[in-house]
Amino acid sequence: MKTKAVSLGLSMLLSCVSAQIGGIQQEPLRVPLDPTKYKEACPDYKNYAMRKHPPYSDGPLELPFQRPSKHCRTFTSPLVEKTIKDMTEKILDKDIARLFENAFPNTLDTTVRWHVDGTVKHKKSKQTWDPEAWKGPQSFIVTGDINAEWLRDSTNQLAQYQSLAKKDKAIHNLILGAINTQVEYVIGSPYCNAFQPPPPSGLSPTYQGDGDDVHPAYEQSFVFECKYELDSIAHFLSLTNQFYNHTRSIEFLTPRWLLAIDTLLELLEAQSKPTFSEKGSFQRNEYSFQRRTNTGTETLNLNGVGNPLNGGTGLIRSAFRPSDDATILGFLIPANAMVSIELRRTAAILQATSKKQLASTVLGWADAIGAGVWEHGVVQHKKYGKVFAFEVDGYGSSILMDDANLPSLLALPLLGFVNSDDEVYKNTRKMILEKNGNPYYLTGDEFQGIGGPHIGLQHAWPMSVLVQAMTSDSDEEIKKCLGLVKNASTNGLIHESIMVDYALDYTRSWFAWANSVFAQTVLDLAQRKPHLLFGEGAEPYVLD
Repeated sequence: MKTKAVSLGLSMLLSCVSAQIGGIQQEPLRVPLDPTKYKEACPDYKNYAMRKHPPYSDGPLELPFQRPSKHCRTFTSPLVEKTIKDMTEKILDKDIARLFENAFPNTLDTTVRWHVDGTVKHKKSKQTWDPEAWKGPQSFIVTGDINAEWLRDSTNQLAQYQSLAKKDKAIHNLILGAINTQVEYVIGSPYCNAFQPPPPSGLSPTYQGDGDDVHPAYEQSFVFECKYELDSIAHFLSLTNQFYNHTRSIEFLTPRWLLAIDTLLELLEAQSKPTFSEKGSFQRNEYSFQRRTNTGTETLNLNGVGNPLNGGTGLIRSAFRPSDDATILGFLIPANAMVSIELRRTAAILQATSKKQLASTVLGWADAIGAGVWEHGVVQHKKYGKVFAFEVDGYGSSILMDDANLPSLLALPLLGFVNSDDEVYKNTRKMILEKNGNPYYLTGDEFQGIGGPHIGLQHAWPMSVLVQAMTSDSDEEIKKCLGLVKNASTNGLIHESIMVDYALDYTRSWFAWANSVFAQTVLDLAQRKPHLLFGEGAEPYVLD
């Protein structure tokens, strides 16, 4: 009896303490959480990603679990959760499994700042917009720790979910919304690379205040940054092409999408013009960019137009690289290769949907640009033989290097421009993966890979190492690449860049694009080389 009394008294005491702390009545824990109030308390993911959170993986690195609470995630999909479960159970290396568990859903977990499925009216706003704009599903996808959408980044961030769009209506609408949102960005400011939240979202724009002097002029509440990058246009096409390839849906094919294609073709026409006319007189380019900066890669020389380019090449000028660094010679070969392929794929969609005249025009551009890459972008190297140059000017000058950002020369087979066994590509691959062949191939005590001028001469990008794995057929090379990235990702996420001599020195704890490339690499190996992930004799895991 005495034991029961003590037990009962203790129970009553605990009950009283839990009900009243400091004289303030407390809500019982069993009351359901209000999701809206819970979201207000969600931590800033940029800071959250810098700290390790349990439970830790069963691998030797004991990698942390870095997904936000389910109440703090910006988009959810049961099919994505099933894929995570399937893969993490099968992957033998539990540190790789944990990285996949964190990286595969990272875009959905953290970067979908606004999504509407098109069934509800937009909220009232002080801003006005074209009444034909922002119709149907819309999706605003930020790159991570910057509250802006890059066309390139958002396309790559969504790539690993494209194969789920046919089975998952929510993913289908998310990607369709991303296409529709990019359509409005392309129509509104085709020369720009990064954009503010759409006006109907009600989200506040972020101004970076770099003092840019840009032509054509743009609206700062609509555009975050206006560096003209040819690959941004190519990625807009790629987002649509991937969606169509996996779903065969043509819901995106609206008058607005067709207007975006027309706008894109006008840009190609303007940016295919040489610096000097046939008579030798200077003709100023439609696009110019100058920034008040002490970093040369952040602005264009010669009053914002860049170095001279020759005519008759079939190539398209790109003022900036995918790294957002200025080009030296404006015909950027990886971007031209990518846009030629994506135009060809778009032409096939237009042909299949009876837009035959437009299809013919688009295909004509694809053929001309592709031919220009082969004619002017392939040069003779005294050591490696015929290789793809990184940049050319049409006068005979070339830049021999590669940058980590996509598209790159290393990624040409992933783009669909060449097969990995193409002789010119094999020579190029050998050149850019050697220190003596590529000035931005960086090696150190703890990491190695391709970097670029964007971060500096000591930081290589995991993204480039992952692309190296996806373009290799060598088990040993692939395992080495995975090991490098795994060992440099002790926070459980993939960083933007790693200091090659000290892997704990990195840039960006939260970079959704890099996490997506890691997920794409693991899914590629699960299908192409399942034994490397699941063990000898394992069956391929195909997301489709």
